[in-house]
Amino acid sequence: MAIKLMHAVQYDSYDGGSSGLKHVEVHIPTPKANEVLIKVEASSINPVDWKIQDGLLRYLLPRKFPFTPCTDVAGEVVDFGSQVKDFKVGDKVIAKLNNQDGGGLAEFAVASESLTTLRPSEVSAAEGAGLPVAGLAAHDAITKMAGIKLDRTGEPKNILVTAASGGVGVYAVQLAKLGNNHVTATCGARNIELIKSLGADEVLDYKTPEGASLKSPSGRKYDAVIHCTAGIPWSTFEPNLTENGIVVDLTPGPSSLMKYALKKLTFSKKLWVPFIVTIKREGLEHLAELVKDGKLKTIIDSKFPLGKAEYAWSKIIDGHATGKIIVEPSRVLF
Repeated sequence: MAIKLMHAVQYDSYDGGSSGLKHVEVHIPTPKANEVLIKVEASSINPVDWKIQDGLLRYLLPRKFPFTPCTDVAGEVVDFGSQVKDFKVGDKVIAKLNNQDGGGLAEFAVASESLTTLRPSEVSAAEGAGLPVAGLAAHDAITKMAGIKLDRTGEPKNILVTAASGGVGVYAVQLAKLGNNHVTATCGARNIELIKSLGADEVLDYKTPEGASLKSPSGRKYDAVIHCTAGIPWSTFEPNLTENGIVVDLTPGPSSLMKYALKKLTFSKKLWVPFIVTIKREGLEHLAELVKDGKLKTIIDSKFPLGKAEYAWSKIIDGHATGKIIVEPSRVLF
């Protein structure tokens, strides 16, 4: 490539929040044999990104500095390694970058061929960038953990989605409804109509007594809870579960692992299961097709140019975004 340098956003140490981000000029990465080089059109920020910077996961996901955060991108292939078979220059793609290296908040990024999929023309870069972590977390929690069949061949279930207006929650509500289930959801009052529009049958304001108790307004017990937040005790979930109900915890920490172990040791039929998504290309392909076919939407809270990435970072830390926060490196404004 003629251009050798690119604009990127990095941080040099743990902690620091948005003020710890800095705008730099760095060398465009060179793809390895099994990698594609992507001109990034959109990158999405996940809560795990700021938690890594904050040092909360330093023992599980240690970082070498300086570090360019974010892993979920969409863009165009501009180069590729010698072993790449499925992509060519000019392909529009969605990719999940390597966790250890990150690289999403930059004009160019490298991704493994195995974690890259073609992006249908009907799917915008911003819509595609929202899919890898949040979309697949919702998809796999719904299908693999809750046992829901998206083709509606399975037995209908009663599903609860907590924090339904967040990045994962908006996908979980839609996917649960694709499986022909009854969906109850919790969110803030300002997002109730949005969550209803995504298919939820019942929506609870989490700040009300009814919402805090998680009780279905129609009196249903939940076969599965797609739990997208933290701070709700088992004692709140337990009376609302069916005999074999399961809580799938998508924000697991040490206490989550302890609850899982306790339920196993006591042979409880009601289970608490920590869940961390594993990204696979076939999952990305499936989600992209659902978006293409109008069966799934990426709800976008806001978009920021790369030059204003620190504002996007502040918003993800604040924790009240509705859907996905998108950074667009093609809009380099200061």
